Amino acid sequence: MKLIVNNVEAYAYTGGKPFDPALPCVVFIHGAIHDHSDWTLLARWFAHHGHGVLAVDLPGHARSGGQPLADMPALARWVLALLDAVGVERAALVGHSMGSLIALAAAGLAPQRASHLVMLGTAYPMKVSDALLATARERPLQAIDMVNSFSHSTWAPKPSYPGPGTWLHGAERALMRRTQAGQTGLNLFEHDFQLCNSYDQGLNDAAKLSCPSTLILGTRDQMTSPKQTKELAAALKAKVLTVDAGHSLMTEAPEQVLNAMRQALGA
Repeated sequence: MKLIVNNVEAYAYTGGKPFDPALPCVVFIHGAIHDHSDWTLLARWFAHHGHGVLAVDLPGHARSGGQPLADMPALARWVLALLDAVGVERAALVGHSMGSLIALAAAGLAPQRASHLVMLGTAYPMKVSDALLATARERPLQAIDMVNSFSHSTWAPKPSYPGPGTWLHGAERALMRRTQAGQTGLNLFEHDFQLCNSYDQGLNDAAKLSCPSTLILGTRDQMTSPKQTKELAAALKAKVLTVDAGHSLMTEAPEQVLNAMRQALGA
């Protein structure tokens, strides 16, 4: 689905169903140098079970036009402008990794517009090591391989989505390289990881919320350790659900994540 947000073309995957603004809306927000395809299974399930789904490509990523936005407040405003563009007043905001911080920032900016907040593979603060930032700046393809290695706790999923024996490392590596190459004149890897590193308003934003909040965490996550979520979970009064997976939990443990999402949204 193509739409215009802040006078720039944007793309959102609607889960195989036409988007209906009258249905309960779920906005899925991807992580650093990823795109809407992170959410295929979840987007399709919710779209076919009574929800209007928008799995977005963030500005300057994949099919969405424009330049990547400069900071979390700008991305939070973009999410709210997206809701305005489709005529939706309230939505469940769901994000993975960097996207989880964007969802939190958007909910903090307009608490009345968040029906639910779900943060997957998250941590706060989401600090990035100086060594990884330097590698991202100087050798981004090497940095992609590093992050890809840290993000997975297994080589291939059990027979399920996305398919028996799918090579998770290769698929995610290809996605990140393609997204990186799609942005000319800017190192998208460094840009996105700097956004995560610099966001320092998480607890302030969390304190503004009263909607149901859930953290879905991978027990073997090396990128955003579950240990780094205690203060955030307390500030949100969040339900914490865990799955047996690493940082790329949507592909490593698809059924567990879907069940956790159904629980988080009461579906």
